[in-house]
Amino acid sequence: MTCTMTTQAAAANVTHATNPLPERRPVDRLLAQLDQIADQSEHLIRKPFGRFESNGHTYSLPRYVYLGPKGGGETIRIGIFATIHGDEPEGALALTRFVAALEKNPELAKGHCLFLYPICNPTGFEDNTRHSRSGKDLNRQFWQDSTEPEVKLLETEVWTHAFDGIINLHADDTSEGIYGYVAGAVLSENLLEPALREAEQFLPRNRERQIDGFAARNGIISQTFTGVLRAPHNLQRPPFEITLETPQKASLHRQVEAFSAALQTILVEYRYLMAIAQNI
Repeated sequence: MTCTMTTQAAAANVTHATNPLPERRPVDRLLAQLDQIADQSEHLIRKPFGRFESNGHTYSLPRYVYLGPKGGGETIRIGIFATIHGDEPEGALALTRFVAALEKNPELAKGHCLFLYPICNPTGFEDNTRHSRSGKDLNRQFWQDSTEPEVKLLETEVWTHAFDGIINLHADDTSEGIYGYVAGAVLSENLLEPALREAEQFLPRNRERQIDGFAARNGIISQTFTGVLRAPHNLQRPPFEITLETPQKASLHRQVEAFSAALQTILVEYRYLMAIAQNI
């Protein structure tokens, strides 16, 4: 009997060892540097929002607000969203690098109020999966009457803050270079093009004629998938919308630096465009 029980216990141990429960990646660790900056910054405020349940755990969505020095006109509100796919934390790390750059040169954000959402899919990040824990690709759920709590919370943010611009950060494991999606031909030329050009200091640009199933020109795509994180249709004053995609297989350091350079360029170029528009 003793021998039988020992054998059974050993078998159970083998089964447990070969089929371990997946380890959850801690959200707090990914946000630690941003939190540290917020604790010491005159410009960055940590303001998590919303509550939802998953597998007996309570979650909120991380949000940080960066208030740049006052400008001469209306405040420019831009929402920057990352890690809507849980296995793409590169964007969250890039926001930390971006904020660190702003802390050294706050004038880059002059006249801006930046709403930063580094982890839009916390359960997917914890599980290291593209989808949320409910099994849904959240970036196909927006403005589709979705019941996913993360989507509903983010939709409310987009409605409430009436952003002048929406920027999404993604990493593509099928691309060899950086590229982007954009709404509006003028903005593709005057915002995304210089952003990609600056990012090319760190990563090559994807110049294929077809990327992710869409026609592309010099790494710029003017179509997108249904249900992605963007503003609702038929707004009287629609924001500019840009999605930046880095090649996920590239060096993490280079992806982070490319994102940061692109984001800084978008701030500068958009402020310049607004100054021109006011003088017309």
